[in-house]
Amino acid sequence: MGGCLVPFHPLLLSVSRSRKPKTRIKNWQSILSCRVQLSNGRSFLLSLPLSFSAFLLLGSSNSGLGSSYALENEYDPVSPAERDASALISYRVSEAADLLEKGREFQAQGDFNAALSFFSKVVESYKDLAFSDYARVGRALALYEVGDREEAIAEMEDVSISLKGYPEVHAALAAALYTDKHALLLAENQFAIATILDPHFTDLSYVRDIKHWPPSLVTSLEHFITLS
Repeated sequence: MGGCLVPFHPLLLSVSRSRKPKTRIKNWQSILSCRVQLSNGRSFLLSLPLSFSAFLLLGSSNSGLGSSYALENEYDPVSPAERDASALISYRVSEAADLLEKGREFQAQGDFNAALSFFSKVVESYKDLAFSDYARVGRALALYEVGDREEAIAEMEDVSISLKGYPEVHAALAAALYTDKHALLLAENQFAIATILDPHFTDLSYVRDIKHWPPSLVTSLEHFITLS
């Protein structure tokens, strides 16, 4: 049998005064003897089932037994399968974010073919992730520059719904609708949404130097702003 010295605790006192249990504990290996220290300096020996003793000792920071018992028997609500699934999602999000960032870096450098490749990888492989819509915006801008304007405008129109309220896609769509579709009214509606949310899109230097729009789309926006 193990032994320990614990300070006086009201719960222990109530246990000592309780009547004897109706059933005997047959497995004496599960018994823990504890010497209870009273406030007047006296003490007495108390034997308790190990599981109950450990429960009493959990509140004592000095009890190595209580600490180890709590750690070994701590309930974990997350199953191994759930933990693995969470790790996989975290990995996919990190990988998609890296691809998106690389696409933006190539866009800033003016290499729109390379940017298109990275944006397309995010769209194709991680379309289940919400932020893949931002890759679709970058993909639409790159498509507009490399010559496939019809697909670029279709992408912009689709993303303007899924990302409604994202000013960049509304401004880009306004420029493309005016220049390539000659749809002035639709372009004005899109541009009104964009500039209410972010007035910077009335500044050509902002879309060129800060947002790194492709030259052809900057020119289209200029045509729309000047109605030329």
